[in-house]
Amino acid sequence: MIHTATKCARAAAATVRGGAIPVRSSLVRYATPLRLIHGEISVPNANNVAIQMVNYALSHARSQRSDESYAQGMLVLEQCLGNQASDDQVSQDSKATVLLAMSDLLYESGNSSEAIERLKQVMSLTLSSLSIRVVAVEALVGLLIQSGQDDASLNVADEFLELVKERGHENLQGVAATAKTIKGLTELVKGSIESAESLFQGLENHEICKGSNIALSYGEFLHATGNFEMAKEMYQKAIQGVTETKESMSSCNMNLKAVSLAATFALGQLESHIGNFGDAEETLTSALTSAEAHYGHSHPKVGVILTGVALMYRNKAKQERSSSIMIQEGLFRRALELMKAPPLDDTEGIINVETQEVMALARGGYAGLLLIQENRRSEGEKMKSWAESAWRNRRISLSEALTLSEPLGKVGIIDARTTRVL
Repeated sequence: MIHTATKCARAAAATVRGGAIPVRSSLVRYATPLRLIHGEISVPNANNVAIQMVNYALSHARSQRSDESYAQGMLVLEQCLGNQASDDQVSQDSKATVLLAMSDLLYESGNSSEAIERLKQVMSLTLSSLSIRVVAVEALVGLLIQSGQDDASLNVADEFLELVKERGHENLQGVAATAKTIKGLTELVKGSIESAESLFQGLENHEICKGSNIALSYGEFLHATGNFEMAKEMYQKAIQGVTETKESMSSCNMNLKAVSLAATFALGQLESHIGNFGDAEETLTSALTSAEAHYGHSHPKVGVILTGVALMYRNKAKQERSSSIMIQEGLFRRALELMKAPPLDDTEGIINVETQEVMALARGGYAGLLLIQENRRSEGEKMKSWAESAWRNRRISLSEALTLSEPLGKVGIIDARTTRVL
């Protein structure tokens, strides 16, 4: 495999020598935005050799999406990183670009902890462009939230917002809006609604609030606080904006595909919460199809989406006084299987922290089905107890997340990016 990877690196270098893209000799302004065009990275400040090797590594790794292809892509990137020797802005932007690509491949291959370390390295490159660090901090916070490191995510978001203020970048190309939204999401995850509101306030009219994590995160805040009409508008902005976006750069679980999927999924949940079950089913089916196409049919993210679909059928059955026990049970069972839920009798079973809350939600919903069946009540009690023990949300209880009250009170929203319940 190493021999093959070496050949890949040589092939990347040969592509560079072919001179497909001219080298930029001058620096662009400090906050020039990054661009991701048709899946290939173009960074004005990074050197030409690094960019082409990164694009080659990403393309090769994703061509098969196998352990071997990802490992080969990483070896190409490691060689590229070792070639960035000096410490001027061009070199640091080049290093940052390589590290972002590494974090993407590590995340896609299931190694979030190593992806987090690469993103931290980007943040340590103090001469790199602010726009690159915006991408890195957004992805870093997203992965920290997904891995359950809520305090660490809040610290990162807080420090970055302070940095933006200290350096006078509060009105620079939406950087301040992005920094506030990143922190707003961390506050929402921790259940600090008032703090989140102060950060999200006024973003609805911001030019950058379209086709981005800003629109999606703000929509989830509005959804969680009961402003369903405006939340729907934000979700639609996020979906439409991703479709229309031709140039952007993002990373890991906060990239454009993740935003599009999560916004569609959140919109489907909202339609379910307000009783529009026809629209909810159509939208959630679209999200499920997208998740299967992007991640594969057996990925834990598909289990997360299936949990939302099962909960939609649960809400529909209760509101319409109908029964869909077999449908719900099949969906919950498959969702838990994909999320690799440990057996109920395995008291020492390792829970996947990244899907723990959604797993608890799925088992809580499943338990509700079992408890109404006399011959399965014991299993239902055991499953309910497991779900309540695994639940860790600070804003809403498991019971509240599973029950739609009249009038509609607190609702839980599964965020497909971070696999957390908001």
